Amino acid sequence: MIVQSILFLMLLIAMGCQDKSDKIVIGNFGSMTGAEATFGISTRDGIILAMEEWNKAGGLLGKQIELKAYDNQGKPEEARLSVEKLINIDNVVAVLGEVASTRSLAGAPVAQQYKVPMITPSSTNPLVTQKGDYIFRVCFIDPFQGEVMAKFAFNSLKFKKAAVLRDSKSDYSMGLATYFIKTFTALGGQIVADEKYVSGDVDFKAQLTNIKSQQPEFIFVPGYYTEVGLIARQAREQGIKVPLMGGDGWDSEKLVEIGGEAINGSYFSNHYTVEDPRPEVQNFIKNYQARFGSKPDALAASGYDAAVILFQTIKSTNSIDPKAIRDGLAQVKNFQGVTGIISINEKRDATKSAVVLQVQGKNFKFVETVNP
Repeated sequence: MIVQSILFLMLLIAMGCQDKSDKIVIGNFGSMTGAEATFGISTRDGIILAMEEWNKAGGLLGKQIELKAYDNQGKPEEARLSVEKLINIDNVVAVLGEVASTRSLAGAPVAQQYKVPMITPSSTNPLVTQKGDYIFRVCFIDPFQGEVMAKFAFNSLKFKKAAVLRDSKSDYSMGLATYFIKTFTALGGQIVADEKYVSGDVDFKAQLTNIKSQQPEFIFVPGYYTEVGLIARQAREQGIKVPLMGGDGWDSEKLVEIGGEAINGSYFSNHYTVEDPRPEVQNFIKNYQARFGSKPDALAASGYDAAVILFQTIKSTNSIDPKAIRDGLAQVKNFQGVTGIISINEKRDATKSAVVLQVQGKNFKFVETVNP
């Protein structure tokens, strides 16, 4: 009996080793629940689509790709723990995530500590990749995004007076507001009000009362879709008729559900548009809709691009060694992604274009493209 038990245990160990050697495991952490749940779900689904396409085509280095994904519930402390588990328990070769800059800033030091490559699909705060030489991103950064919206407001819409309403607990919101203000005032514009709120707030009447008294031509709200939708509704209730503007944190179907007619006509910068006729974009949209039954937002597209860049890097380096992957990622140039042509610069940030979209009913209509 003892001999049989030992043999059975050895068989289990052998099966475990075999199973592990047959797969390349990658990790993902994101907010699958909470106030920004669509960010994490869309990103994860974009990654899953890329993984399934590669596995169907034969996998990677002769092995199937496996995804381990954790929900951090929109909490920085959970984001850090998720990266810990992915690296130390799941033994991932690389980590994809997060969307929100605050949570990427929490997870990045862990990836850097263990020297496991991390690619954030959509975190735009400049500080994220400054956490170390194993941290990358495939999206543009806030200095560029803030500049895009400031120039669009000043040059294209001819606005000269702006109010700002930002989330003081969000690295993303605070950073984007700072870069927007810097560019808008440098162009000759005036910031007539600079108000703050905190993530999770539901009453913005005091801030909007002050903003209304200053008579801005638009309100820049670089927040996430839940609060932005509520702010739009309360602004209209107070008789404020000027458009709102913001960044990629607006991109969710929930924005229109929450904001309703109040958000109609407002503008935000984003990573891609579903109106882009390039085959890379239209094939992605078709395949995503067939797989998940919904139209992909920019978070899904960025997740897909991050995963494909990782897979192509592993394939080109012919290695799953973390340093080899890191060195390969640093050499990515002119990647033809769904979200544009992506090159990784010396700071491990992506150099790429941005688009400006306008909310029209339930759709986000393309307005213009802005190149770096």
